[in-house]
Amino acid sequence: MLSKVISAAYLMLWISSCAAAEDPYMTRALQLMSETPLIDGHNDLPWQLRIRFNNELNKVDLNTLDTTHTNIPKIKEGRLGAQFWSAYVPCESQYKDAVRQTLEQIDVVHRMCQKYPETFMFATSSHDIMTAFSMNKTASLIGVEGGHSLDSSLGTLRLMYQLGVRYLTLTHSCNTPWADNWLVDTGADPSEHNGLSAFGKQLIAEMNRLGMLIDLAHLTQAVMHQVLDMSAAPVIFSHSSAYSLCPHKRNVPDDVLRRVNETRGIVMVNFYNDYVTCSKTANLSDVADHFDHIKKVGGAGIVGFGGDYDGVGRLPEGLEDVSKVPKVVAELLRRGWSDVDVKAALGNNLLRVLNQTERVRDGLRDKSPDDVPIPYDEVKNTCRTSYGYQTLNTGAVHSLSTLGLLLTLALHAVITLSNS
Repeated sequence: MLSKVISAAYLMLWISSCAAAEDPYMTRALQLMSETPLIDGHNDLPWQLRIRFNNELNKVDLNTLDTTHTNIPKIKEGRLGAQFWSAYVPCESQYKDAVRQTLEQIDVVHRMCQKYPETFMFATSSHDIMTAFSMNKTASLIGVEGGHSLDSSLGTLRLMYQLGVRYLTLTHSCNTPWADNWLVDTGADPSEHNGLSAFGKQLIAEMNRLGMLIDLAHLTQAVMHQVLDMSAAPVIFSHSSAYSLCPHKRNVPDDVLRRVNETRGIVMVNFYNDYVTCSKTANLSDVADHFDHIKKVGGAGIVGFGGDYDGVGRLPEGLEDVSKVPKVVAELLRRGWSDVDVKAALGNNLLRVLNQTERVRDGLRDKSPDDVPIPYDEVKNTCRTSYGYQTLNTGAVHSLSTLGLLLTLALHAVITLSNS
């Protein structure tokens, strides 16, 4: 059975190669993708494994699964060099079992790599990505989609980093006790923190110290600017598009695109129709328009891929699953993008961001972990105990070491910008 699946995968590759021979732009796209890894910022296959199979991998074969946007033959045909797999759990789990469910999503990514070692290699660094690429495997990284998964705990953040998590989306579609989500900008949710609370700023500093990427998808514009002001490391938008082309609050406005350029971050284009055209339909050209706009406003150095496959219900015509992504690359070449700019968008931009985040981490190696907890009054609920808190009404306060780290990060950011 496995031999038949492998044969089918090679047949698909042969068919796509024949199609490329008839299209010089596709031929060039596939050549560039053989030289630079396509790194996608967000894929929700792990969530599909939960809701369809309750994470029982023994009941599913990713070689033959045909009800998702992502499977192994589609990954091969799409030349997926590296993927940030989303460890997502719904906002309904906040204050309940979000941490447990998130750990289970992290676990399923690890087990997926163990079950299919010929296809996936677990990765936590820019070096790992290139190692996997040299072995013709898909580097598999983890991003946690939503700060509610931490239960407002810096200790949980650190443990998730040790388990291989390399980015955190600060919120999903709900406020946390320390950050406002994007729905605040629509008026659907109230602002609770005017962006980030004091603890939210602690968390940003600790992510810089750890070397964890800060993902600003799903945030209010206030949070975007606050993080851009204080983070010593560049930020990412793992799956967001251009607000000027589709004025949806999940997208990135031009003033933020310019700031992302100034701070050397990345915006990874989301393929979801609702974020591409603000309607139920879209096509390949519409997606390419977002790449063009982000490049025009922020430069080729901030563009990336963040398809959001298996996390959305509507995808553009021509981009129905992960096997179709080379079509975007060919379209960018057709529009006059240079090889250098295409390679930047494919993976070099993300590799640069990850490298710089690792350098910031290394520069802070002598800083102690922040162990000041969030004030109890900010997280008090019937599911939470208060063990360890001495003064329940006032909660914790910033330590001198934490304030020193925040000052260090601010100075580091100024130096970084002056040298860039």
